Amino acid sequence: MNYLIIVLAYLIGSIPFGLLVGRLVGVDVRAAGSKNIGATNVTRLVGKKLGVVTLLLDAAKGAVPMLLAQGLGFSSLVVMVCGGAAFFGHCFPLYLGFKGGKGVATALGIFLFLDGLAVLVGMAFFVGFVALLGYVSLGSLVAALVMPLVILWHHGVGEIFYLALFVAFFIWLKHHENIGRLLAGTEKSFKKKKEEKGKDD
Repeated sequence: MNYLIIVLAYLIGSIPFGLLVGRLVGVDVRAAGSKNIGATNVTRLVGKKLGVVTLLLDAAKGAVPMLLAQGLGFSSLVVMVCGGAAFFGHCFPLYLGFKGGKGVATALGIFLFLDGLAVLVGMAFFVGFVALLGYVSLGSLVAALVMPLVILWHHGVGEIFYLALFVAFFIWLKHHENIGRLLAGTEKSFKKKKEEKGKDD
């Protein structure tokens, strides 16, 4: 039974909501922009409202399997593994040949369920770096690093901490192209776009 709930969590995590939302308006998000199925690329291609819808749905993928496992009376370890399986499903979805998103929104759902304080601190770092430099990818990377540290301080070494390390590792792994562009100075920045638009105006 433990294995079945974990497999179900992975399958739920594999649902490509960004792709499905884009198709509702006739856009294949894998064919333009960053070609990613996450909320950032959906926002870029079809607008903020559908980007927010994608963000909420991807976050729900992380929380719902954990809520389900907890409601069915599974141990805290199985609940954590379900969160990790859903996250892994988003990053490596069965339905898309294991080519998925970067996991940030799904991680948000997982840790909103587990530790709201860690999410608040992570979001503060995310918003701060994006506002300062304009790089969503950098904000995501910094938040992914901060979350395990906050959880370590809040909970000590344990199941939640190991899940946070697992999530942070794969968020960084899935952002490897962004890291390369950040180091090369070619990553897209919302702040630079606004500055260039202001000059054109």
